[in-house]
Parts: sequence; C-alpha cells; structure tokens
Amino acid sequence: MRYLALGDSYSIGEGVPEAGRWPMQLAARLRAEGVALDDPLIVATTGWTTDELSEAMDATAFIPPYDLVSLLIGVNNQYRGRGADDYRGEFHRMLARAINLAGDRADRVLVLSIPDWGVTPFAVSSGRDVAQIARELDVYNAIAADEAKAAGAHWVDITGISRETPELLAEDGLHPSAAQYALWMEAALPTARRILGR
Repeated sequence: MRYLALGDSYSIGEGVPEAGRWPMQLAARLRAEGVALDDPLIVATTGWTTDELSEAMDATAFIPPYDLVSLLIGVNNQYRGRGADDYRGEFHRMLARAINLAGDRADRVLVLSIPDWGVTPFAVSSGRDVAQIARELDVYNAIAADEAKAAGAHWVDITGISRETPELLAEDGLHPSAAQYALWMEAALPTARRILGR
C-alpha cells in the first residue's frame, strides 16, 4: 500500500534524520505490525504555506489513488499573519485535493492539527506574543477540524502534545525533535490502522 504525506517543515522533519520524520515513523511502525505499507511520498518543505504547497503539488507527478494521505499545513500562514478566512478557503481546496489523491475517499485522509510553536524558545526569544500565537492557532485548528469533519476525513489533534512537551525540540529551538514526532505518530497510529483496515 502507498502513503502520501502533504505539508511543511512538520512533515519533512526540519532538523531531524529522515527516519525521525513522523510520516516515516508511522510507516515503519505499521510495517512492524504487519501492514504492507511503503515509505511515504512526502511533498513538504520548510516554510510552505497552503498556497505554496498547492503550487508544489501542481508540479508533482502523482500516481493516485493513495491508500493513506496525511495533511498538516497552515503554521506558516499564521506565522506570516494571514487571516483565518483566507486559510479556510485555501485549506478547503487543499483538503479536496488530498481526498482526490486518495481516490476520492475522504475516509483515507488523515488531517493533523497545527502544533503550537509559540511554546518554543525561538518564539520567546523573538519577542512574539506567545498568547496571541496560541489564540490564532486555535482558530486555525478549529477551521481545519471543521473542514475535515464536514468532508468526512479523519482529524487527529496533536496541538496538546506540542504544548505539553516544549522541551522535545530539534537543535534550532523551534522544530520538533524525533522524540516529539514519535508522540505525534502514536496519536495518529490508531486512525491510520483503521484507514488501512487493521
């Protein structure tokens, strides 16, 4: 079976080895449980917003349908100060594309919430309003959850994990470490099992 992971730095795993990326950890764990799942095709780059991910997808040669598609996108929209209404429209279109790549099966799509980078040393040292970051990300995540549920896709909330484990970071003091990605993987694992019929 084949897995497509769409996103930004949180899917490509900025600052961690390839095997430490949460989509890679998820695939490895499922294989260890007997699921015949290939390593994911990861379409993600640090810094991407929803529209930049969409543009990259336009230039990618996909071979659908994928048995599992994960989507985690939006933190850079918030970081750049873009409005929630714009995010809703762009996320809606991105989710529709993800569902299409899953063979028009929304039940094969796994949407993860945006983690809270406001708890990181990077955010604190940069002088950003960490309470405002949290509020804005809560709004973004409410939108993504609403869109995912309306479409029939699966929703996994990892924002709480990011807030509870701010020490589990890569050396840059901003991006998650492989250890935090492992916690995300554990949160997504039960839903991934269901999607793949385990």
